[in-house]
Amino acid sequence: MILMPQSFPYYLANQAVYANEDLEVLDKHSGEPAYRVALADETVVDQAVSAAASARRAMAELPSWRRRDVLLYCVEQFRERHDELVEVLIVEAGKVIGDARGEVTRLIETFQIAAEEATRIGGEVMPMDIAERLEAYAGMYKRVPIGPVSFITPFNFPYNLVAHKVAPAIAAGCPFILKPADKTPVGALLIGEILAECDLPEGAFSILPVEVEQAAQFTEDERLKFLSFTGSDKVGWMLKEKAGKKPVAMELGGNAACLVDAYADLDDAVARIVFGGFYQSGQSCISVQRLLVHDDVAENFTKRLVKAVGELKGGDPRDPETFIGPMITEEDAERVIDWIAEATDAGAEVLIGGQREGRVVRPAVLTGVPDDCKLYQEEVFGPVVVVETFSDFDQALERINDSRYGLQAGLFIRDIGKIQKAWNRLDVGGVIINDVPAFRVDNMPYGGVKDSGLGREGIRFAIEDMTEIRLLAIRNVES
Repeated sequence: MILMPQSFPYYLANQAVYANEDLEVLDKHSGEPAYRVALADETVVDQAVSAAASARRAMAELPSWRRRDVLLYCVEQFRERHDELVEVLIVEAGKVIGDARGEVTRLIETFQIAAEEATRIGGEVMPMDIAERLEAYAGMYKRVPIGPVSFITPFNFPYNLVAHKVAPAIAAGCPFILKPADKTPVGALLIGEILAECDLPEGAFSILPVEVEQAAQFTEDERLKFLSFTGSDKVGWMLKEKAGKKPVAMELGGNAACLVDAYADLDDAVARIVFGGFYQSGQSCISVQRLLVHDDVAENFTKRLVKAVGELKGGDPRDPETFIGPMITEEDAERVIDWIAEATDAGAEVLIGGQREGRVVRPAVLTGVPDDCKLYQEEVFGPVVVVETFSDFDQALERINDSRYGLQAGLFIRDIGKIQKAWNRLDVGGVIINDVPAFRVDNMPYGGVKDSGLGREGIRFAIEDMTEIRLLAIRNVES
């Protein structure tokens, strides 16, 4: 086990500040206090915004090769400190060691992609002589940093959801302030520790754990020119209303659907759905929640699924054999159990799982869940998969669309015509074929529609959000 310091600072204008130890971070497996973190207040947030505003020009003028090299330095440090980063995820997020290693790998990849994109932020030379009266004109445009930006991130990916905001901001040349989740702030602070070693302009970044009541400036301050938020839809839409003139990007979760057609490879589909439904105890906005299985294979498939789920091991997150870890709080575990009880009271059948021991919920598979139950309507954010059957593919697509969310959908199908139809008809941000909706590559456009949010993450797409187009038109005057 890596020995970690028990106290962490916040970062104000690139500098570590050990102001207090007011935020207690629990070990999610043991429930015992693990770390103490400095909390910022409104005065500190205002100082961070002022520093970011002052750093606007210096960051914008930072050559692309220097932005790239900062990101590559982070990549190098992440690799060197791999085991330490994994340990922090196990402790503060309760991730099993396999999931923790996977997230650190993605952290490295995300910064690597951003380093490459930092030198590719281009523009275009465009013809303006589209009519005789315009023959003397030429035009071109480039992308310029939007200015200081703010980020608010959730607990479930303490590195990677931070990385998907921080790395493109550095690549684009935008100073930023970040509010990490209060339950898992240490991962963001370790990223800040490494950034503080880099040659960035003063005020380039601030990472501030802060109570919700003290965080209004992250959204409302007009000196901040862009807000990126990942979290619940209720909070996200409220923040959008308060953001004023600034553009916002929001990734707000979902209750993702997955379809298994009659001719799918059932062994493969079971393995992927078990992963997609239950990795990190279902605490992912794109975990499999609603599962539609063709009538012709439903009985066979469901038996295989239940058997595979029953073999999942829970326990110590540091044991490589452990797949099911704790949920982020005991209250969240209680909520999942309550939602299961609501469904069973309404006539649903639990095929396996659904018991709770402290923060750990045994992975559950249910059938016959009524449409008006929370397990069907809302985002469970826990280890629960709801199974139903279908016979008509077109109706199944409509069933997938029967949700106020629209983040990603997965379909195990082999028919190219059905693939095209799904891509055309599904009201989601991403259609994943022969894999689960939990699939994500860090350079792809990622985001949703309806109550799942606005905008797209993925490094190049986030850079576009953090930059503006500036046109140059030239009239040729012959001497």
